[in-house]
Amino acid sequence: MKIYVVEPRGTGGMIHYAYQLCQAMAAEGADVTLVTAENYELGEFPHNFQVNRFLKLWPLSDPRLAKPPRNVVEKALRKLFWTARRGARAIRYIHQLLRLMNYLLRQRPDIVQFGEVEFPFEGLFLQYLKWRGLTLTQICHEFESRETQGLVAKINDRLKVIVYQSFDLLFLHGASNLEKFHALYPMIPRERLHEIVHGNEQIFPIPPDVEAQSRAMQAKYGLRDENRLVVFFGILTPSKGLPDLIAAFKEVYACNASARLLIAGMPTKYIDMNALLQQVKDLELEEVVRFDSRYLAMEEIAPLMHRANVVVLPYINSSQSGAVQVAYSFGRPVIATNVGAFPEVVEHEKSGFLVPPQSPAHLAEAICKVVNDPAQAEAMGRYAKHLSETKFAWPPIARSILDVYGKHLKTQH
Repeated sequence: MKIYVVEPRGTGGMIHYAYQLCQAMAAEGADVTLVTAENYELGEFPHNFQVNRFLKLWPLSDPRLAKPPRNVVEKALRKLFWTARRGARAIRYIHQLLRLMNYLLRQRPDIVQFGEVEFPFEGLFLQYLKWRGLTLTQICHEFESRETQGLVAKINDRLKVIVYQSFDLLFLHGASNLEKFHALYPMIPRERLHEIVHGNEQIFPIPPDVEAQSRAMQAKYGLRDENRLVVFFGILTPSKGLPDLIAAFKEVYACNASARLLIAGMPTKYIDMNALLQQVKDLELEEVVRFDSRYLAMEEIAPLMHRANVVVLPYINSSQSGAVQVAYSFGRPVIATNVGAFPEVVEHEKSGFLVPPQSPAHLAEAICKVVNDPAQAEAMGRYAKHLSETKFAWPPIARSILDVYGKHLKTQH
């Protein structure tokens, strides 16, 4: 079975997921090719599949977003620049889609598997590929607008129907996401939808001197050995509930003065970093809360997780998050809100805690339990590691997907 996996972004969580799934499917005997961008960041990793660095796109992260605008004029100029850049990038993106379309039609694999589809208009290209006889599938990581709300978001979600109608098969993470997708898009036949779990994130290299690197990182953030480190990491967006986490930390610091919070990740254009910094100042938490507003390189994750005591994901809404699996892979407990598929992944009081969204009081209570009870945190972390190696292992996921593909292809011949 020849499978082409299309993941346009060469860096970040989506390509990490695609790499691990490609490895697992190839290990099960599939002939797999990953089609991605020129800046593919996993080139030095072992591969049992082919990689075509085909797409010429721009970097996912923009370092300029790490620095908030200093005044109204700078904010206006930045917005003007982004608007002009968006138009130029749209032209470039369409050109790359045309190149990709022609490439796939020449190669004609048995399956073309897509990950993230960013824009509704891509449905036109997908429909053409389907009309030309290609079998298209998707690992559907996200199917709702998170950072835009109101009428624009509703229109965007409705327009995505043409995208989802292009796929012969769709895989969603968790039963709750599958049922919600089906409720939002009842025009997509139920038999096309399949449930899988989100695989683990045991992809990050652990250097032999991880202890020394972790201590260097600790010094960089101004931490002491006795500090209990609470970590949020990932792309910074409004839907991830960072104001709730900062508000909760006022109470956490009151219950344990050794607690420290690190918020690490690249801000998006949707988030107001000035507002977060002002909130920290207003709550008098400048010595307690640290920001590292950039894309963390892969080699930085192991030292960070080695030092972390707990990972907190206070999302307002979400379908799922690879950050849970990163924490689990390093044996760290997770405190998450009970949104999306989190209740299917975080086992309450076993691998972490689940709390209501937008509730700083409940969030603070859960964090206090972890930072005040190291033995419990370690036990939760061990169980999280166990889940990573069993329930969220990649081989069963790959076999499940390939089994669905095999049955589908038999019906086409």
